[in-house]
Amino acid sequence: MLKDLKLDSTTEKNIKTWLKGRYDQETKDKINALIDSGNAGQLTDSFYKNLEFGTGGMRGELGVGSNRMNKYTVGAATQGLANYLNKVFTDQEIKVAIAYDSRNFSPEFGRIAADILSANGITVYLYKALRPTPQLSFTVRELGCQSGIVITASHNPREYNGYKVYWTDGSQVVAPHDKNIVAEVNAITNVKDIKFKGVKKRVKMIGEALDKKYLKAVKSITVSPRMIRKQKDLKIVYSPIHGTGITMVPPALAQLGFEKVTVVEEQAVPDGNFPTVVYPNPEEKEAMSKALDLAKKIDADLVIATDPDSDRVGMGIKNPEGEWQLLNGNQAASLIIYYLLKAWKKAGRLTGSEFVCKTIVTTDLIDAMAEKAGVKCYNTLTGFKYIAQVIRETEGRETFIGGGEESYGYLIGDKVRDKDAIASCAMIAELTAFAKQKGISLFDFLAEMYKQFGFYYEGLISVTKKGKTGAEEIQQMMADFRSAPPKTIGGSRVIRMDDFKALKRTDMKTGEVTDIPAGKLGIESSNVLQFFTADGTKFTCRPSGTEPKIKFYIGVKGKLKNKSEFNATLESLKAKVTAIGEELHLG
Repeated sequence: MLKDLKLDSTTEKNIKTWLKGRYDQETKDKINALIDSGNAGQLTDSFYKNLEFGTGGMRGELGVGSNRMNKYTVGAATQGLANYLNKVFTDQEIKVAIAYDSRNFSPEFGRIAADILSANGITVYLYKALRPTPQLSFTVRELGCQSGIVITASHNPREYNGYKVYWTDGSQVVAPHDKNIVAEVNAITNVKDIKFKGVKKRVKMIGEALDKKYLKAVKSITVSPRMIRKQKDLKIVYSPIHGTGITMVPPALAQLGFEKVTVVEEQAVPDGNFPTVVYPNPEEKEAMSKALDLAKKIDADLVIATDPDSDRVGMGIKNPEGEWQLLNGNQAASLIIYYLLKAWKKAGRLTGSEFVCKTIVTTDLIDAMAEKAGVKCYNTLTGFKYIAQVIRETEGRETFIGGGEESYGYLIGDKVRDKDAIASCAMIAELTAFAKQKGISLFDFLAEMYKQFGFYYEGLISVTKKGKTGAEEIQQMMADFRSAPPKTIGGSRVIRMDDFKALKRTDMKTGEVTDIPAGKLGIESSNVLQFFTADGTKFTCRPSGTEPKIKFYIGVKGKLKNKSEFNATLESLKAKVTAIGEELHLG
């Protein structure tokens, strides 16, 4: 019996609501089975709260319950979105595009969302089969939709799924629409309010026609097609890690002219159980191991892999000892920008109105390269929607070359307004061909960049603080850094502090305080602190918006005199990051 499990009042109330409400019998049977088994822990996890619909959407474990991804939580999210769209876009046809990845129940959730939107008078463009997230962003723009939905949990473990919302320009929703949609979703408190019965004529199935247009857009980012033709035999190993990338990466590389692309067959078939990996995340060496083994076997020039929804890409290169190693997100982003600035200059495409864009926690090497090239570099808050916002606000006046963030997400060109691993794979292949045409390896190309601009290295220390007490501890840590900022970091004097919550910049030498520009091309208020030192070290404190964590980003800089000193320089910088973490008691 439910009362014998001694659950908290909110959990018990939510369980009773689901057992008595208009939920299907299969759902009720699963809940009763959990009750009969006496599984109080799982019942609590599943029902102690409603799965939070945040400013970008929601993500959670699959299963029954108010705190799980299922047809009813997806239904409430979609009904709330439909209500908001109908309030904002009056007296016009409202169109929404939907795509989904390879995760378990993604197709079903996509269909449920389509039915609910159509029941609310909205025209839906639903992909027939799984497609990458960046293709959804492109589709929203291409079809003139007011919104878009992607069913994905990105690179989370197999137990998860998620739901992301996009706006008219193909970017994830930003203010004021993000918070307004959240309010509408939270207002759905009764399953009776969800219109599950779809209107078939309002749901349009899409596929190959949009595939061709998206691939054409990917091809348009190419800077050096003649050079690619000369390096058509470049050996590329690619893994989609059981995700959507298999639908678009191979054809994208083929249309550019690369003829020696080898797919990791064990990971080629889309599968929401991700049978060959623990985490389907190209940031993890374990997820890339099969691709790296294959690259060694065939003596490849490049390894690339995409996450399940293909908005992030990981890459591997061969070092001078002949061993394959993975690049981190800052290194890959820097290489992409390094090549693009070179190629645009050579092609005569730099006119003075171009810009690159990155987040404030991404390497400052990109700023240095852009400055040398005479190109603007905009810095945004963490989150690709802010990069998309800069592109939107500068449209027609300035030209976006490319940009990215340290968490393995990059974008080239402005046809898409979110991280695009398909276009990134194409550009990474192109820059690899460029290096090979010069007679150097990707490792040499990386070393060349560091020799010219300095060896930048970034480390991340993530501290988990769970529960109410943990949240209070995180807030206290931020308060302490604000009230008593460090005078030195790593032995170098702190010369500047940026407080993005107060939107104030402090010159630590003079005490002068100035405003950090807010507004269209500025930064909105966010609980982030940054400290800069005289030797170029950058230290950032940022509480996570989705997890009980506080993240500390430490960026340091050294000199690379020649390639032979690469490893020694890298280890020295890593040691400095570790020492700074200990100095500031970040563990």
